[in-house]
Amino acid sequence: MPFRLGPWGIELILIMFFALPVYFVPTVIAAIRKPKNLVGIIVLNLLAGWTFFGWVAALVWAIVADKKAKPCESGGEAQPLTFQ
Repeated sequence: MPFRLGPWGIELILIMFFALPVYFVPTVIAAIRKPKNLVGIIVLNLLAGWTFFGWVAALVWAIVADKKAKPCESGGEAQPLTFQ
């Protein structure tokens, strides 16, 4: 007996094909930016991303999160600029 998807089978597959990448946009942005709290953003996206507010929170956190400090040419850690 051949496998059948049912009346909405192909539509559900197409929806999932396009919805999953959108669901993980905050994780992808955070992975590209490499903030200090990357794991927290990923966990929030996985556990609460299915809610609209959880997804938006993960997206905002991924965008505004501080990047990791790059080492200085002298080998030490980079210090933030301070203006007096």
